[in-house]
Amino acid sequence: MTHTIQRWSTDAVPPAQRLDYWVGAVCEGFLEMDVTSGAGGSFGATLESAPLGPLVVNQVRGSAQDVYRTGRAIAHSRHNYYYLLCKTDAAWSMAQDERCARLLPGDVVLVDSRRRYEFHFLPSADTLSLELPTAWLDAWLPDAGNQVARRIDGQAGWGGVLSGFVRQLTPQVAARPPLPAELLSDQLGSLLALAFGAVQEQGGQGGQGGQGERAAQGTSGATSEARAALRRRVLDATRDLHAEPGLTAASVARGLGLSERSLHRCLGESGTTFATALAGFRMQAARRMLADARFDRLSIAQIGCRVGLADASHFVRQCRKHLGATPGELRRLLRH
Repeated sequence: MTHTIQRWSTDAVPPAQRLDYWVGAVCEGFLEMDVTSGAGGSFGATLESAPLGPLVVNQVRGSAQDVYRTGRAIAHSRHNYYYLLCKTDAAWSMAQDERCARLLPGDVVLVDSRRRYEFHFLPSADTLSLELPTAWLDAWLPDAGNQVARRIDGQAGWGGVLSGFVRQLTPQVAARPPLPAELLSDQLGSLLALAFGAVQEQGGQGGQGGQGERAAQGTSGATSEARAALRRRVLDATRDLHAEPGLTAASVARGLGLSERSLHRCLGESGTTFATALAGFRMQAARRMLADARFDRLSIAQIGCRVGLADASHFVRQCRKHLGATPGELRRLLRH
């Protein structure tokens, strides 16, 4: 599936208006922030953005600038995300909460838009920024909130592998991904878990997801190419939103601009239902977290909440039905 790259550029306005335009572009393309720059009349910048499955890939190029996420901006935001940033041309610095980091070219750092931060980009703002939904990252890093503003060395170990991968994820690649978007996003999640200091035990999620998509694609001979593409959109959206409590077919259909009847019909053509697909995605995420010792600090109920099942007893029943054991039993079985 291809996507259109959104682009904002200060070339669209006279020099005297460029910084004001850029502040507006940042608020529209990312989220509300304040920006200052000492470049004066020579200021210029561009922002390109494209979705990649549950993620959004953003690339900024432009003059030196300072960026501030303020308490006022946080209060006005309807949606919040984690952002993973990588700058390759020069060193820069940032701070979030009481933590500060000086980053060298290629280093990677995580920030949380729900908390104040500041970036100081010198001598340019050329940066890749990946927008990560909070529920998505929480499923890969059990302590994501504690990892913000920690420098990941982009030249060594798993940090080097992560940095190399991130640098390939330009908006152009996101718009025409060489592999399925969900596969690339899962690869990023795995590398984040490794770079933050632990080996991730996948628990079969990648293989199960690939089989699910191939099964959906296998029915395309009986339907038009457009119907198969629609079905993939529905499954991708359901997968991306699975951690939302009370997720319904109606809300997914509404987000895709479909009728609920069309959603159910396109899934039925492949022999599945919305409830089955949603349960499958939730159980894949639960299985991976239960297999990972880093999530041991979370109770069974907390893991259930992370996959969208706020009722602990319902989560236990779903695990027994779909995975063949209770969550507690799976924690023991999946470690051997």
